[in-house]
Amino acid sequence: MGSTARKVSLTGIKPTGEPHLGNYIGAILPALELADSYDSVYFIADHHALTTIRDRDLLRHYTRSVAATWLAAGLDPDRTTFYRQSDIPETFELAWVVSCVTGKGLMNRAHAYKAVRDRNREAGKDDLDAGVNMGLFNYPVLMAVDILLMDADVVPVGRDQLQHVEYAADIAGAFNAVYGEQFAFKIPTPIVPAEGTAHTMPGTDGRKMSKSYGNTIPLFAPEATLRKTIRRIPTDSVPVEAPKDPDSSSVFTLLEHFGTADVVADTRAALLAGGMGWGEVKARLTNALNHQFAPMREKYEALMAPGSELDDLLAHGAEKARKQSQPLLERVREAIGIR
Repeated sequence: MGSTARKVSLTGIKPTGEPHLGNYIGAILPALELADSYDSVYFIADHHALTTIRDRDLLRHYTRSVAATWLAAGLDPDRTTFYRQSDIPETFELAWVVSCVTGKGLMNRAHAYKAVRDRNREAGKDDLDAGVNMGLFNYPVLMAVDILLMDADVVPVGRDQLQHVEYAADIAGAFNAVYGEQFAFKIPTPIVPAEGTAHTMPGTDGRKMSKSYGNTIPLFAPEATLRKTIRRIPTDSVPVEAPKDPDSSSVFTLLEHFGTADVVADTRAALLAGGMGWGEVKARLTNALNHQFAPMREKYEALMAPGSELDDLLAHGAEKARKQSQPLLERVREAIGIR
């Protein structure tokens, strides 16, 4: 992989819930576009999910759901490398190796760890580390290894995840400073959306769509469920015949993302002129979402069915990934003096 002419991009997906519209616009589409310019690697970070998920059946379901979602959304497993993190055993040996050259002080400054300590401090707890497991504390190391093991040149992330790529570069630099004459990791760089270009998808309560807020619209919800979910989105009480401000409505914002240009333009004009109620806008949004995602939903459901090709596709991806990870780990072993 590292010997190809094109650079390598890597995207990790943590399976901690059902994929939703915000994931599709903010993460899935931008990451899939990189396959046009890079040798693209995508993996499902199921071991990362262990920091919060304790239900084994739920973890299996989310892992399969995320995999099926990306494939249904257009990921081509023949054109890219797509695998489960847990299928790459080299990841976990390398995690220990690089942990031994990573300073604890660096981990102390990790955003997720500091956030827990801040919450404990605000709650008046004496033990600021209450609720912190070592998986959470060492999370940046494992993420760094995911990046370094695949020899990634670039990692697409949102601004809130930028620190993880910076940590991967720091950890690679620490290893290279000790063993660089024998083996040196490639230093990865982030790809971050330019200011003002990132799309924030409103949720059903008007806030940013997020699993943590419980305000998501599932990507592949059945049509009846989708319709009920959209009907529950709160709107103002302006009468149908009165003019309305489309830009103040999360329903219209969602329609702008998923409706055709003609439907969006007609809806905006009708709202500004008066005579259209929010119920009609919600119906148009439902129709737009169902039209766009019904074919993907059909493919998703086929992949999620027992006996589908999903597990075989992931196993094939792991085989491709290990052609990269096994030789790299052998070079690391040689560098540190372990054969």
